[in-house]
Amino acid sequence: MKRFHVHVSVKDLTQSIGFYSKLFGADPSVIKQDYAKWMLEDPRINFAISQRGHAVGLNHLGFQVDSEPELKELREQVALADIAALEQTGAACCYAKSDKYWVEDPQGIAWETFHSLGSIPVFGEDEAEQVADSACCVPLAQQPMDKPAAACCVPNEKPAASKATACCG
Repeated sequence: MKRFHVHVSVKDLTQSIGFYSKLFGADPSVIKQDYAKWMLEDPRINFAISQRGHAVGLNHLGFQVDSEPELKELREQVALADIAALEQTGAACCYAKSDKYWVEDPQGIAWETFHSLGSIPVFGEDEAEQVADSACCVPLAQQPMDKPAAACCVPNEKPAASKATACCG
């Protein structure tokens, strides 16, 4: 079963946790110094916020799936539609290890489709000394192309251009 995923970059994490907890009528299932996540059942959504020095607002959207076969099915759907995708296996991101792939819509919004393999004790591979400069969880269009790609969240590189469309190239 799929779960819709939204990740928002926020200015003040504590204030935002208070707001979204009241809005959702539930406390976050994960709270870290720079991140919080709600795994809601109604509506079925993985809603995450982070305060990591990036532009405030929508960071990326996506779908979380419950199994590797579901991930493969959605990836094949994207491939059949000739939508360029960037795959990441065993990515360390947002306090979780996941297999995932990324696409970019015509507006430049990054979409992540992922299957979580387990939790990890750190945000990702962009540890403390790199946090301010990290490309982690930043939409592709907003990332500085002169910085190295982090393995965490939205990658620096764009998906390879597809044959049928230039929307992601």
